[in-house]
Amino acid sequence: MSESGGVEQDGEPIGEEQVGASPTRIASPKLRFEAKRALVWCAVIGLIILCIYIADSLLVIFGALVFAAMIDGGSRLLGRILPIGRGLRIAIVLLLATAFLLWLGYFTGSQVSQQAAEFPSIVNEQVGRAIAWLRSKGFVISQGDIQSLVGQFASGAGAVTKAIGGVFGGLATLLIIVVVGIYVALEPRLYERGVAWMLPEDNRDRFYDTASKMAYTMRRLMAGRLVGMVFEGFFTYFALLAYGLVTGEYIPMAALLAILTGLLAFVPNVGAVVSGVLMVLVGFSGGAQMGIYTIVVYLVVQNIDGYVIVPMIARKTVDLAPALVLAFQLVMGILFGILGLFLADPLLAMIKVALEERSRANDEDDEAAAREKVGHTTEAHPA
Repeated sequence: MSESGGVEQDGEPIGEEQVGASPTRIASPKLRFEAKRALVWCAVIGLIILCIYIADSLLVIFGALVFAAMIDGGSRLLGRILPIGRGLRIAIVLLLATAFLLWLGYFTGSQVSQQAAEFPSIVNEQVGRAIAWLRSKGFVISQGDIQSLVGQFASGAGAVTKAIGGVFGGLATLLIIVVVGIYVALEPRLYERGVAWMLPEDNRDRFYDTASKMAYTMRRLMAGRLVGMVFEGFFTYFALLAYGLVTGEYIPMAALLAILTGLLAFVPNVGAVVSGVLMVLVGFSGGAQMGIYTIVVYLVVQNIDGYVIVPMIARKTVDLAPALVLAFQLVMGILFGILGLFLADPLLAMIKVALEERSRANDEDDEAAAREKVGHTTEAHPA
C-alpha cells in the first residue's frame, strides 16, 4: 500500500491519477433513460425467448410441483390424525401410493395386458360398424379419412413427446417429475424462500401470500381430481361387472375400461369424452342392450363425480369456465402433447389465482393512494 492509500503494482502506486470519463458514458439524461428502457425491454424479450426455448423443461418442473401438491395434501390429511413429523407423514403417503400401484398391478396386470392387446381390434371393428351405419344414412365417409384424422392428431403432439419419444422417454419424464416432486414436498419453504430472495423486499410479502393461495388451491384441486379418479375407476369396474353377474353376459375388458376411466378423469372435459366413447364402443360390441347399459353407467359416473364428488371437495376453490378450460387444453395439447393436456387445468388454475391476487394488490394500492390523497387535502384545507 502506498502512503496515500493506493494499491502498489511493481513498486508504483496506482489509482492516484485521474483516468478520465468512461467512453461509454451517455451524457444526455434523456438518452441515458431511454437506453436503460431499451436494455430492460431487450432483457424481457430475451427472457421470453429463453422461456419458449426451455418450455418443455418448465412444463416438467410444473408437473413436479403438481405432484408435490398431491404429496403435501396427503401429508396434511394424515397430520390431522397422526401427530408425527412431516417427513414420516410424507413417507407414509408415498408407501401407501406405491402399495396401491403394486396391488393394482398384481391383481389386474395379466388381465389388463391381455385386454389391452385385444382392445384396438374391438375399437376398430366398432368404428367400422359406425362408418357403415353412417354410409347407409347417406354420409360419405371412408375409414381412410378417420385414420388420417387420427394420424394428424397424433402428429400434433408437441415438443415434449417428440423429445422424450417412446415408452422409455415417457417413463424417464415421469421419474423426473416424481423425484423433483418429492424433493419439493420435503422442503417446500426452502424453495419458496429461494424465489422470494430474488424479489425486491417490498414484493416479498405479496409473493408469500400468492404462493400460499396457489398451494391451497392446488391441493384442493388435486384432492378433487384424485378422489374423482378413484371413484370413477372403482364405480365403473363394479357397475360393468354387475351387468355380467345379473345377465350372465360379461362386458368385455371391464378392468381395462375402469383403469382408463380412472386415469382419464384427471383431464376434465376431454378425459370424460374419451373414456365414454371407448366404453360405449366396447359395450356395443356385445349388442344393443349392453351398449345402452354402458351409456347409462357413463352418465351416472360423470354426474355423480361432476355434481357431488368434485364440488364437495374442491367447492368453489377453482371456478373456471368450461369453455376456457377446453380451449386451454386444446392449446396445451397441440404445443406439448399428452403432458400438456394433463397439466393444462392445474396451470390455468394457477394463472387465475396469480391474476386474482395481482388484482387484489392493485385495489389495495389504489385505496391506499386515495386515502393518502384525502389526508393531504384535509391538511391543506383544514376546517
